[in-house]
Amino acid sequence: MIPISIIIQAVAPIFIIAIAGLLMRRLKLLTADADASLLRMTINVLSPCLAFDSIVGNKALEKLSNLFIAPIIGYSTVAIGVALGLVLAKLLRFDEPKIRRTFAFTVGMYNYGYVPLPLALYLFDKETAGVLFVHNIGVEISLWTLGVALLSEDSKQINLKKIINAPLVSIVVSVILNFCGAGTWLPEVVTHTIKVLGQCAIPMGVILIGATIDDYLEEFNPGKGKLIISASCFLRLVVLPVIFLAIAYIIPCSKELKAVIVLQSAMPSAVFPIVMTKHYGGDVATALRVVISTSIVGFLTIPFWIQKGIKLLHLLN
Repeated sequence: MIPISIIIQAVAPIFIIAIAGLLMRRLKLLTADADASLLRMTINVLSPCLAFDSIVGNKALEKLSNLFIAPIIGYSTVAIGVALGLVLAKLLRFDEPKIRRTFAFTVGMYNYGYVPLPLALYLFDKETAGVLFVHNIGVEISLWTLGVALLSEDSKQINLKKIINAPLVSIVVSVILNFCGAGTWLPEVVTHTIKVLGQCAIPMGVILIGATIDDYLEEFNPGKGKLIISASCFLRLVVLPVIFLAIAYIIPCSKELKAVIVLQSAMPSAVFPIVMTKHYGGDVATALRVVISTSIVGFLTIPFWIQKGIKLLHLLN
């Protein structure tokens, strides 16, 4: 069994980089004015390069089962989290419908990008990282369909055009190139350049996450949201990991996809839903409490769930 210390070594740098982003914002080394351009660069250039590097030459993505089952798992796991969030919010009698919907959305939408990606590369291999990218297609679809519908209460606002973005296009193109054997005939100078650019995506993305959290930290106010904080940590970091691991154990799928489900089982809530909540009229305070509390507590629970998942599914044997 992989020692818990190894997993902590993999997790700690991610949180340290996020804290560095937070401190950069505090010290005005990274201003809010710079966020938009850095985010565009990360989404439209660096992340597609990382996707290309993880997918092209990836033997795991030559299996059609990974290409079709992985996105379905991504969408379904978010849907399960959202559904349980709605049930729990009703049981706990959260007062306003806006609070219930925001709680369900933010607790159901786990961090599917810049936290699990380095863990996939550090603990597993490039094949697992590639399957993670394909899995995330389903998560992206749930973000712009379930998420928007919940926050806006108006299905007409769902904008499927948002799903067609640079990372998605890069994943599709990379999968096609992988089937064409591009890893063997593309010039090394091209693949190496793309690899170097892709390596910048994770630290840049995590820095921006830390800076974004700092922007909203003053509105966190945990004293007024103890029930939401405890409920979100219980559901996101206790109940849902058990369900995710059960899915990975029961469903007949590849070892790489099982590893992806294990990583996602341990994830805290994603940060981007805070921005979506503000844009689509949800309750920002609720989103902040869910995201920040699960991120903080997640530092302790992520190593635990990953170790349990690896042991349960014999992933490193």
